[in-house]
Amino acid sequence: QVQLVESGGGLVQAGGSLRLSCAASGSIFSINDMAWYRQAPGKQREVVATITRGGTTNYADSVKGRFTISRDNAKNTVYLQMNSLKPEDTAVYYCNVEIIVVVTTGFDTMDYWGKGTLVTVSS
Repeated sequence: QVQLVESGGGLVQAGGSLRLSCAASGSIFSINDMAWYRQAPGKQREVVATITRGGTTNYADSVKGRFTISRDNAKNTVYLQMNSLKPEDTAVYYCNVEIIVVVTTGFDTMDYWGKGTLVTVSS
């Protein structure tokens, strides 16, 4: 059993900053890639940023230079520092984590999603 707990969302004015966190806990052997996605009202879920276990990052063009993804492998936690926020960043943000778990036959890789945290940017 694995749980993902997100925190850090809220209401902020345009130009402001927020920091999201997503902590994984439970029967975790190891964690591979971690990522943040977002879904705005009426739109499809889109990837915002990804980070490998080794720290290689990728960003959506819309957030490059403004958002920074990072992780603490000892804490099984991924972060998203969001600066210079714009109204178009308003969305529910979800963390996504690829976790290696121990099963009776050995190991298995499973994909987990957080429940989402709302970020609202006012103009």
